[in-house]
Amino acid sequence: MRHLRSRDGFIKPLLTIVILLLAGYVGIEFGIPYYRYSAFKSEAKEIARLELGNVEKTRAQLYNAAQEIKIPIEEKDIIVTRKVNTVRVQTSWSTMVDIFGFYQKTLHFKIDVEE
Repeated sequence: MRHLRSRDGFIKPLLTIVILLLAGYVGIEFGIPYYRYSAFKSEAKEIARLELGNVEKTRAQLYNAAQEIKIPIEEKDIIVTRKVNTVRVQTSWSTMVDIFGFYQKTLHFKIDVEE
């Protein structure tokens, strides 16, 4: 009971909670772009694996998948090339992470998948 009334007994737990919340927020802000990258790369591999020969259709499927997970690319930025037995998908994009206007970091992602 005495610790609740003293200044140190109240400030330390409050400061700890604020630091944990801030760390969680920063983790989420940086984690979301990496999750989107991982999800899109997995989707690109799957689409390339199931591609039936139409490069334009494959590009459209990849663009739709990118839009669903909110990746900032245009359809023209997705390069699909077909070889005899493989399909290659290449694209790249950048995302800005802004932490309360205090810290900004541009993350660059590149996908080069051949299935």
